[in-house]
Amino acid sequence: MTHSRTTIQALLAEHGLSPSRALGQNFVADANTVRRIARLADVGPGDLVVEIGAGLGSLTLALVETGAEVIAIEVDRYLIEPLRSVVEGHDVVVHHVDALQADFAAITAGRSAVVVANLPYNVATPLVLRILESQPVVKRMLVMVQREVGERLAASAGDEAYGAVSLRVQYFADATVVGRVSPNVFVPRPKVESALVAVVRRDAVRVDPGVVGEAELFAVIRTAFGQRRKMLRRSLADWTTEGVFERAQVEATRRPEELTLEEFARLAASR
Repeated sequence: MTHSRTTIQALLAEHGLSPSRALGQNFVADANTVRRIARLADVGPGDLVVEIGAGLGSLTLALVETGAEVIAIEVDRYLIEPLRSVVEGHDVVVHHVDALQADFAAITAGRSAVVVANLPYNVATPLVLRILESQPVVKRMLVMVQREVGERLAASAGDEAYGAVSLRVQYFADATVVGRVSPNVFVPRPKVESALVAVVRRDAVRVDPGVVGEAELFAVIRTAFGQRRKMLRRSLADWTTEGVFERAQVEATRRPEELTLEEFARLAASR
């Protein structure tokens, strides 16, 4: 039931379309890959899935096979007609909307949902953060992103990819790279490998706002990572106050990429 490379090429030709480089379109053309993504999303009967960037419906059809109810979001107006033709007769509702602007509570009628998405490089990070920050109906995500982006979203202290984005994700959720996807399964073939990242929203943010506010916490994080290779005593020179490192029990000679979210919280609370 899922699309092959031939099917995708035929759909594009039928509708006089070609993949948009501006929108970062790369369509999955491998049944094993989309079924693997659907399996890793851990959805089935009774679940509501919001698929972002449904494209020509390759992954949509695999999600339908699980028995889940699917809401397919697509920003490209030229893909809406072929997408609707592909999912006709299935339990799928198609919305022509930009996920960066979408009200997920309205789209899901307030129901809890799982997001599954194939995200282009330029929107992956802002979209994942927007959902975590402002769309609480989304309880889990499984996103396919460029490998470097995926590693950044899921990085821990000490990892090469660790940075302010990693800490922002950690504040709201637990993120894990759960797989890799070869460029060979896409039409057109991208130049980079993709990663599958599972993001599970926490019941409460990781740092108690009663201890330190979100704004104060991320002010120090952004400042520190503005000069990530420097020691904290240098990168935070304009932010720090007398004795802040001693009160926080954080050594001033450490570098930002070595600190956990909890250590940054102690710094922010000790200023």
